[in-house]
Amino acid sequence: MTDHTKTDGNRPMDKTDLPLTAMHWGTYRAESDGKTLRALHPFEEDVDPSNIGQGFFGVLDGPTRVTAPMVRKGWLEDPDGRNRDRRGSDAFVAVSWDEVEGLIADELTRVRRDFGNEAIYAGSYGWASAGRFHHAQGHLRRFLNLNGGFTRSVNTYSLAAGEVICEHVIGGFWVAAADTTDWQSIVEHTELFVAFGGLPLRNGQISQGGTGRHRQREAMLNARANGVEFVSISPLRDDAIDALSAQWIAPRPSSDVAMILALCHCLLDEGLHDADFLARYTVGFERFADYLTGKTDGVAKTAAWAAAICEVEASAIVDLARRMHRQRTMISASWSLTRQDHGEQPFWATITLAAMLGQIGLPGGGFGLGYSAVNSMGLENRSLAHAAMPQGTNPVETYIPVARISDMLENPGAEYAYNGRTLTYPDTRMIWWAGGNPFHHHQDLNRLRQAWTAPDTVIVNDWCWTATARHADIVLPCTNPLERRDVSMGGRDPYIVAMEAVSAPPPLARDDYEIFRGLARRMGQEEAFTEGRDAEAWQRHLYALSCQRAAGEGVTLPDYDTLRERRWHKVEAPAEPNVMFQRFRADPEAHPIPTRSGKIEIWSAEIAGFGYDDCPGHVTWMEPYEWLGDAAADELHLISNQPHTKLHSQLDQGPVSQGAKRGGLERVRLNPADAAARDISEGDAVELFNARGACLARVVLDDALRRGVVQMATGAWFKPSPERPELCLNGNPNVLTADRGTSKLAQGPTAHTCLVRIRKTAQR
Repeated sequence: MTDHTKTDGNRPMDKTDLPLTAMHWGTYRAESDGKTLRALHPFEEDVDPSNIGQGFFGVLDGPTRVTAPMVRKGWLEDPDGRNRDRRGSDAFVAVSWDEVEGLIADELTRVRRDFGNEAIYAGSYGWASAGRFHHAQGHLRRFLNLNGGFTRSVNTYSLAAGEVICEHVIGGFWVAAADTTDWQSIVEHTELFVAFGGLPLRNGQISQGGTGRHRQREAMLNARANGVEFVSISPLRDDAIDALSAQWIAPRPSSDVAMILALCHCLLDEGLHDADFLARYTVGFERFADYLTGKTDGVAKTAAWAAAICEVEASAIVDLARRMHRQRTMISASWSLTRQDHGEQPFWATITLAAMLGQIGLPGGGFGLGYSAVNSMGLENRSLAHAAMPQGTNPVETYIPVARISDMLENPGAEYAYNGRTLTYPDTRMIWWAGGNPFHHHQDLNRLRQAWTAPDTVIVNDWCWTATARHADIVLPCTNPLERRDVSMGGRDPYIVAMEAVSAPPPLARDDYEIFRGLARRMGQEEAFTEGRDAEAWQRHLYALSCQRAAGEGVTLPDYDTLRERRWHKVEAPAEPNVMFQRFRADPEAHPIPTRSGKIEIWSAEIAGFGYDDCPGHVTWMEPYEWLGDAAADELHLISNQPHTKLHSQLDQGPVSQGAKRGGLERVRLNPADAAARDISEGDAVELFNARGACLARVVLDDALRRGVVQMATGAWFKPSPERPELCLNGNPNVLTADRGTSKLAQGPTAHTCLVRIRKTAQR
């Protein structure tokens, strides 16, 4: 490594000479002496850099670092029963790489021979590295596919219900995401921006595959300066920054669909809907209209009807519907809205409302699914299909919806419904996780912890002792993005970054590629796994393929050596702003959207044909299994949203995340009136609890929350109390959230459907 900390006499360092490293939350210039990272400076192109990267300091060689291959003591001691109930509390034994490769090869062979490859669950779930090559999940799947395959997961924790419903209504969520109307179109043409779920900047800090320049704040401020009016519909006032001067409408959590239905009813009742657009570009509006007016169920979805559900004035709903009709309106729906009971409905409702307004395909109008969810949503850039590490073919057809892990482990052989299919849970004997932390993002962690005792063996690749690593049998020490070369290439982010290794890993840590290369060698498959390439050769190869693909889209990228020399490249934005479904609007016959009908499906014959009682053929209000409309007097609705100090649970042990806690506890925000009713004061240590579990936190009083709502960010590392196993000492709210599917259609997570109680505690 080169020393990047030297200066010439007293002349200040030119930071643009420093090497670059990139993460999902930003790109940084790194000062390093060749072994130790000294400082991370924001990339000079970034106008609103994130501080999350500073969380690496103190943890790269700290007590949470995994420094050698580790095997759980109880797993070694009992080859038959494996002492599985000791996962999470057992001691680990350091072993050599040769020994651990032998253990894994033998166990993998045994499971495949005795139970078949579907008994291997590799649900490994994202966000490990922004580098294009060092993608832990991809290397794991490539290795397992060489060994007969594995059971996989489908969809994402972020918006599983949204992904599945969009498949039927507009042809696919990711199809629409790549075509999202960009911020410049909004700045220039939008008059009214209505955000269901708000526009929280904490989410916009991040983006899959890397972030070169944070655009969200800048774009929203530009829009406001150009006269765009904002409406934020969220239980949290600060889900829109103050500078937007947004109108705040605070419905009960989980009632957005009722409010949207009332907006639709007002448009229909007052003749403000675009009948021509609905006739030409959609199918099934007549059936939906019968539901709106109450013809099918005897209940008209009026503003007065919704007001009783949402606790929003009927006049405010009517006024908003009329404004949306009068003005060029962009409607945004947060991904968080999909993570609740019946989470398919909010996206479907948003699309239906936009269709009734008739502005889809017009500059600055229509809908967007997740502005501010990640930085890439709305970026002024074309989507490029950069090459990724080929994973081969998985011969195993078995899969589960991503959030159904506990169900799978508890019910081998059981049947369940998913998206029109009847599927069967496999008998899982091995779990292999590389690049994620299910003991962060899964729901009802106490249930998961018990279910996690079912498999014979759990293997985890990680660089630090997360809760998932502590609940493993074998832990393989890997490097992190600061410790390896790579190329950051996000699909919509315009910045391509040549990442350099700016910190030295522990001597026994290996890149995920080298971990699986060693295992492939042990299994006699090294040549098939590597194809004769080392990490540098693979990066050159993948980058060359990406250049070829970009050239096919009319985009010229520098060659690999030039990129390394220049360190970064920006793909220029298209000359004209992008507008979602613009070509579809111009000619729906020549440019149909990829649904069964080629049109927007306000009523889906396919979904109706599934016969699901929890997801009918059009948008429908269905009461959640837990919500304030049916809560006890002392219950509160928990909003467990994304943190601003880390990405999910990454770097929770670092100084940025730890510095935001109060007295070592996660913050929980409470409306002052709700606190007073419970004799709770600012700074009190409290316990949030329900029948599923409990966690500790410290109170922050804030009138930016509507009454009846309590807010606590996710991401604290799960740490059960030895005396009370149901209590998380570190404050992970997913001990409280329910592990139930959104519906039979998507089986997505329902973290935001959660009632809790709160009380003062003497602990900590």
